[in-house]
Amino acid sequence: MNRENLEDYLPEPMNSLVPEYIERAQGAIVYDKSGDSYIDFSGGWGCLAVGYSHPKVVNAVKSQAEKFFHTDFSAIPYESYPELAGRLSELSPGGTPKKAVFFNSGAEAVENAVKFAKADTGRGALVAFENGFHGRTLLTMALTHKATPYKAGFGPFAPEVYRLPYPNQYRSGVAVEELEQKLKHMVDPEDVAAIIVEPVMGEGGFLVPPDDFLPYLRELSDKYEIDLIFDEIQSGMGRTGKFFACEHFDVEPDLITVAKSLAAGLPLSGVIGREEIMDAPDPGSIGGTYVGNPVAIESALAVLDVMEEEHLLERATEIGEKVTREFTRLEEEYEIVGDVRGLGAMVAMELVNDEETKEPAPEITQEIVDRSLKDGLILPTAGLHNNVIRLLTPLVIEEQDLEEGLEIIERAISKVQEELGN
Repeated sequence: MNRENLEDYLPEPMNSLVPEYIERAQGAIVYDKSGDSYIDFSGGWGCLAVGYSHPKVVNAVKSQAEKFFHTDFSAIPYESYPELAGRLSELSPGGTPKKAVFFNSGAEAVENAVKFAKADTGRGALVAFENGFHGRTLLTMALTHKATPYKAGFGPFAPEVYRLPYPNQYRSGVAVEELEQKLKHMVDPEDVAAIIVEPVMGEGGFLVPPDDFLPYLRELSDKYEIDLIFDEIQSGMGRTGKFFACEHFDVEPDLITVAKSLAAGLPLSGVIGREEIMDAPDPGSIGGTYVGNPVAIESALAVLDVMEEEHLLERATEIGEKVTREFTRLEEEYEIVGDVRGLGAMVAMELVNDEETKEPAPEITQEIVDRSLKDGLILPTAGLHNNVIRLLTPLVIEEQDLEEGLEIIERAISKVQEELGN
């Protein structure tokens, strides 16, 4: 190669949290080529519920790779595809019969969930929510709320997308009974194909809605015969202590999107939905060359086995209780910690410059992230103002690694607040 540094071949938008190349990883620990190790609280942006290189997943991938890497199921079928569809359909909430289909990325799953809804309803408009994140493709950028860095300069976007407020219990309550009127002010509900919402906001800052919010959306959708889509790409796969976050609210959606931890980081996503909706599109109208890759499918089947055998739903609850307890203590001791929230192991803290005004503190947040990285901890952020520290740690994390990571966060917060003179 002609250039001195490999990075010279990468465009500027590509950047990483960790300064060195990774060499290997196991569980929740990453090792770089310089010999340094990091505790990873990002979990591959939520893709590694079963951790890095879980032996059962590795063996499943190896075994399938020796048989065949690829065929498109629409050309040559393989049994693992409907097997995974069946297992996910049975795991989805509610008593109505379900079917499932697979894609590559979370954004693809969202795009295709919309296709199913439009085919089912014969309508064109979509309703999304403030703080929501649904992807980076043309349609999913329109559904996503945050402009920078996801949307700025990439318009115009897909039309007929309308946005409602999502309850932020720390900053602004939303009277759910007012949502119907807000909707009618923007669009005739009879023209809406689907309402799409994250049961717990991911990129939007780990916002947990009040108990009546999702049930109200179910009632609103039923009233106008709108399909209700739950985007569980980040909140699903056991992250909240239940397989799907919506189970905490006892609400059955019409369609669910899944991805991230589904196949332990291999490109695989899916749409699970009520049988009649999944059968609505014309034959051949749903698919793609690489969707439901057989190696990724086998990885997903192994992930489901690991989750059951290692009781990872229970472990998610344990992690969440410990982290919430520690974060709440930090909230009481440090003025810059404005709010702690979450569900199961999906926990976050919001950093502020002032407890009273709740002014977001993105600079403070970045300083805590940078200090933590120097101490060997990878911390992801979130929120419209980039002032939320979120945890997406693998659910298989060892207790001592979890505790060490929490200690690193406290040291960083303590140092930053000390420097601020608080």
